[in-house]
This record gives sequence, C-alpha cells and structure tokens, in this order.
Amino acid sequence: MSPSALVQKLWNYCNVLRDDGLSYGDYVEQLTFLLFLKMADERSRLFKTPPLIPKTIGWPTLLNLDGDDLETQYRHTLDELSKRQGMLGLIFRKAQNKIQDPAKLRRLIVDLIDKEEWSSLDADVKGDAYEGLLQKNAEDVKGGAGQYFTPRPLIKAIVDVMQPQPGQTICDPACGTGGFLLAAHDYIAKTPGLDAAQKRKLKRGTLFGFELVDGVTRLCAMNLLLHGIGGDSDEDLPVVTRDSLASEDSVKYDMVLANPPFGKKSSVTIVNEAGEQQRESLVINRQDFWATTSNKQLNFLQHIVTILKQHGRAAVVLPDNVLFEGGAGETIRRELLKQADVHTLLRLPTGIFYAQGVKANVLFFDRKPASETPWTKKLWIYDLRTNVHFTLKENTLARADLDDFVRRYHPKNRHERTEAERFKVFTYDELVKRDKANLDIFWLKDDALEESANLPDPEVIAAEIAADLEMALDQFAAIAEELKARR
Repeated sequence: MSPSALVQKLWNYCNVLRDDGLSYGDYVEQLTFLLFLKMADERSRLFKTPPLIPKTIGWPTLLNLDGDDLETQYRHTLDELSKRQGMLGLIFRKAQNKIQDPAKLRRLIVDLIDKEEWSSLDADVKGDAYEGLLQKNAEDVKGGAGQYFTPRPLIKAIVDVMQPQPGQTICDPACGTGGFLLAAHDYIAKTPGLDAAQKRKLKRGTLFGFELVDGVTRLCAMNLLLHGIGGDSDEDLPVVTRDSLASEDSVKYDMVLANPPFGKKSSVTIVNEAGEQQRESLVINRQDFWATTSNKQLNFLQHIVTILKQHGRAAVVLPDNVLFEGGAGETIRRELLKQADVHTLLRLPTGIFYAQGVKANVLFFDRKPASETPWTKKLWIYDLRTNVHFTLKENTLARADLDDFVRRYHPKNRHERTEAERFKVFTYDELVKRDKANLDIFWLKDDALEESANLPDPEVIAAEIAADLEMALDQFAAIAEELKARR
C-alpha cells in the first residue's frame, strides 16, 4: 500500500471521531499508541524476539474485548506503559485514552490498525505515511499543531546545503515532530559505501532532539521509530522532553538544524493575590549567553551557539525581528558576527508556514574559536521573498522552488559564489555600520508597491499586517520592561 493510500485510510476514520469532539492532534496521538502496540506484537511474532510489552497488556488483549471492558483494558495498558523505560516510556508518558466511545475504539483497533501488517511495510512507506498524518495534523491550524511543523521542502533544501556526514552528531534543540532529524538521517543514509558500524551509529548516536511538549515528543519518537531510529533503553533515546533554554548543555554537537518556536516571549502563567491569572515574562539568565532577554528566538540563537563544537555548523529558521530588534538583539548580532562566521542568510517567502503572516529567514553560521579579529568576513543574502508569494493550499512551496538557492549556495565550496539578482554579498564593515547592526537587508523593487494588481490575496495581506502589529506590540512591551527595570 502507498503512503498516501495508508494516510487516507487512517484519516477517513478521523472524521467519525471528530463528531465526538476529538481533535486531529488527539487522533494522531491515539494512533501513535495503537500503532506502537501493534508493531511490538508483530515484532515478537514475526521475528521471534522477546516481547517488548508484557502479555497482560499487549495487543491481543485489546483484540479480544469490546465495550467497557475494552476501554478499561486500554486505559490500564496506557497507564502501565507510561512507567517503562526507553522508547516505551517516552511514547506512553502521561498517555490517556481520549476516545470515549468503546465501539469506535474497537473499530479503530480491529478494522484499521489490525488489518495492516505494519512490520512488513517498508520503513519509507511507514515513515512517509506517518509524516502524512503529521502534515494533516499541522493543517488543522485552529488546533495550533502547525507551530511544530516546518515545511518539508524547506527542510530538505537546508539539509542539502548543510550536507551532514557519517559520524557527525546532529542536534535540533526544538525538534517538534522530528523533520530536521529525519531529513539529516535520510541524507547520511544515502552516502555511498556506509559500513556496518556507520549504519549502527546513524541509528543510535547521531541524532539528538529536545522538545518542550510531552505530546509532541511522543509524535517525534514515533516518527523516528518508524524510520528505524532509536532503541529500547534510556541510553538510546534520540529525543527527550526538556526545556533547551533552562540550563547550559555540556554536550556539544557538530551540526545544529532548528526552527525554534515562533512565540516571541518566554512566559509563565501565575495567579496573583486577587486570584486572577497573569502572564509574567521569563527572562532567561544564563552565564554562557551574551545578553539577557525574554525574547525566545534570541535566546534560542544564543543557546545554539553554545551547543556547537568549535567549527560546528548551524542552520536556524528565525523571524525577522531577530535581524533588527534593538537592545539585546543588537548585542547578540554584533557578538555573533564577531565570534562566528555568519556567512549566509535566506529571506523566506510568506505563506509557507502554518502560523499565518510569519516573516522568517534561515541563518547559516559556523562557530569559531576565540579571535582578536571578527570571524564574519562576508554575509551572502538570498532574497526569496520580494515578489514571491506562496499559500498553503493553491500555491504551495515545492523543493524545486529552492533549487536556485541551493545551487548558488555552492555547498561544495561556498567561497566560489557569484552574485545574482536575488543573491548579494555584504562585508562585515558594511553590516556593523548599519543602525543597530540591522541584518534585515533588501534591495529588490517590490512590484506590489508599484502596481495594485500585483498585490497578494487579501488574507495574506491581513495575516502580514497582524504579524507586523504583533511584532510592534512586542517591541513596545520590551521598551516598557527596560524602562521599568531602570527605575
């Protein structure tokens, strides 16, 4: 069965469950639990391996029950597995049954999951099918799942220019459902002449992901597992639930690929003396950071610098405000230009993210050892935004849309680049002389400003205006915070 047919088969049933108030996210989560139970059972039967899951809570116990007995057994199974180690404990951590109707739960188990021999399916088919489910989940924008999903054509293009190699360690400190980690895995897996030790290392000891939200870690773990990544013990976990920004990481990596969450402020909800809920900014205070701020992206950018090995390389998706924000933003940009080789910036088009109106970029840089002279000599900027408009439905971003960028990036030897209409180079001196070391640079004439017929769709304009206003409000909030601190 093809991945798309498998996705369609599983997805059709979601519409039935939605009538019971189950969201796309809840549905994919329940599928994750049941798929794992089914595959664990197949593995022990087909490959004669010791059972991963005790017989008392294994897949066959669910097949033989219905009604309240099925619901009780399923709840008991989830509870028992949540206490285990390794990928088991990771996937079932805090697991709950969200399907209230036992008849619908039985149909999902017997008619959908059990009808397929998942272990006999090719890893690409299983993996692509699950990716398809995650994409459909991300399309449910109202549910907010889109924030964890980076467009796969963009991820592929980034990995194609970064060219991860066998033996390198690759980290995503805000891994979402694992798109960057899987793309890096697939790129390395295609390296000609990989030996047995390199293949083992690729499955365990190459990819490292961190995710703040339990439910998303679960989706990522399942995604990786369906691609054959990760083992059965706590030592083999490729992804863990952890706040990357909370403390300094002693482990350093060869490469970081990341799209940190778009929310601009780190905050926590507290209850004040009057019993009302308030949100307070969480200012991240770390000795290894250049500046103290509550801006989440600026903190992730600083964190990524700290977890790279010397000469380690990074590609990070960042919103526009990181390029021009004053205060801590200026401090961080100036330090980054001095202490790292910030060599490439890709200005992304609008309409490619599930969070509407987002204006984002990909920043490429290499960490370098201490030096008296700045490491950044030239920053090459590729403008894929001016006069380029995509939408999530009719005109979606494809990998081919990034072909020119990948070619001009010149991954084999980026010192042999040449300028083009959309690709310009700026020296270190030019950059630091700009007001606040602003890296939000553009030079192409925007046709939409000249000709009203060229304007993008009204919903695109509205989303961009909303995003700009939100950014402006954040700027005012930051200024207010600074003024309050100076009193």
